Amino acid sequence: MKYAYMYVLDTMADWELALVTAQLNSGQYFKNAGTRLPVRTVGASKDRITTLGGLTILPDLTVDEIAAEESAILLLPGANAWQDPKHKPVIEKAEHLLNAGGRVAAMCGATAALAEFGLLDHRPHTSNAPEYLSMFCPAYKGSAHYKDELVVSDGQLITAGATGGIPLAREVISLLGVFREDTLDAWYNYFSTGETRHFYALMETMQPQA
Repeated sequence: MKYAYMYVLDTMADWELALVTAQLNSGQYFKNAGTRLPVRTVGASKDRITTLGGLTILPDLTVDEIAAEESAILLLPGANAWQDPKHKPVIEKAEHLLNAGGRVAAMCGATAALAEFGLLDHRPHTSNAPEYLSMFCPAYKGSAHYKDELVVSDGQLITAGATGGIPLAREVISLLGVFREDTLDAWYNYFSTGETRHFYALMETMQPQA
């Protein structure tokens, strides 16, 4: 069985990955009715963590329990604690997954962790700003590959800044191929604009096809 693994750590920005994890775990709009992609939380240990919003999460498993063959994607949220050395194993796991053809999505502070480890040196990517990476990541050498966009995907690695939660969700869902294309377009348009016409379009895509 495949899983979406989400790394959790103290001070994580709990809102950043909320939309994508809700859609993957629930399967609400999946093109194959009755299916879903379960989300499993991963920690540096199995100790309880507290998010920036004050929520507490008890990780399902530790980094060394992630099975590459069961990983649909590894999701890395923003947080203020990425500089702690205890989080290095998940960045090493991200490198391993990418080298094996796997998928990783990172937001905000997690992009800095990838940058400091050298994983953005040769891949197109984005973050909060190019200066954010150069300021906080002394080892970063990927400025030539930086793109000033809300979200950037190279087909394996998806990166976004702190305001890119909805675009990142779209890229993840698209990469995994779990929505019909028209469903994804309507879903993205509705959550981006709030216009009711897109909600009706989304509901229409969920009707059985002739």
